[in-house]
Amino acid sequence: MTEQTEAMVAEGPPAGDLGRRLAARRIELGLSQGRTAARAGMATSYLQYLEEHAGSAPTRGALLKLAGVLETTVSALTGGDVDLPPGTGQAAPAPEFTELSRTECGDLLSTHGVGRLALSTDQGPIIVPVNYSVVDGTIVFRTARGTTPSQADGCRVAFEVDRIDDVFSQGWSVLVRGHARLVTDLGERLRIADQSHSTPWTGGRRDLWMRIEPSAVTGRRIAV
Repeated sequence: MTEQTEAMVAEGPPAGDLGRRLAARRIELGLSQGRTAARAGMATSYLQYLEEHAGSAPTRGALLKLAGVLETTVSALTGGDVDLPPGTGQAAPAPEFTELSRTECGDLLSTHGVGRLALSTDQGPIIVPVNYSVVDGTIVFRTARGTTPSQADGCRVAFEVDRIDDVFSQGWSVLVRGHARLVTDLGERLRIADQSHSTPWTGGRRDLWMRIEPSAVTGRRIAV
């Protein structure tokens, strides 16, 4: 079992928003509570308290130390940037722009997350976010009849996923172009449901499965 998995199993779910953000970022970096606390110069029990108690109120100094260790910002840890678009930081002094290989694009797309679906409708081009998974090298997502994503059936579409790191002014994006179709075969739907990870954040009943067969996959990265 990896250190990251051990941390997730042993420590349980944190309670407060700050605690959830601390634990999520720590786990994302593969850090245990002990290692994170040591790097921040605080007791492990104190970090555990911050992660598990919704009413915890750490000092500004403690938050600055944790933000540094977790390679993020105080605003991100406290939720102050939740309504801001990504990329509000300044550009790095010497950014390096590179094209990603097909393998690199696949690695970044893999498993699941939130991506943007672009399609043409009677009202014109529309871009909507959807929770997606990757099954058999194709993009799959759940939707409902009558929604904008359901209009992608039988159409050529674009699908984009990206990640922006405001702290270091770097990030990447992957663009998939292909043909979308509604999955009608019951066996295929059951197999996709079994192998997918994402549940639509919008809630409600989402009975339709849509699949995007990629015809072109490209990507770019900005690094410091």
